[in-house]
Amino acid sequence: MTDLSEKELSSIQDILTQEELLIKKFKNLSSQCKDEEIKDKLMSISDRHQKHFNSIYAQLR
Repeated sequence: MTDLSEKELSSIQDILTQEELLIKKFKNLSSQCKDEEIKDKLMSISDRHQKHFNSIYAQLR
């Protein structure tokens, strides 16, 4: 991987922070939900954002 500029690193950090926020948000919504179908969908969305986060983070290694 080529060296990234400060601006690029900052943008990636912002994306990772947003993904973390979405993971927490959907997990929290899921924990408050009583409908199992909706709860499962919210957890699925959270899992998808976790995969996004992991994928982006892995590219930085």
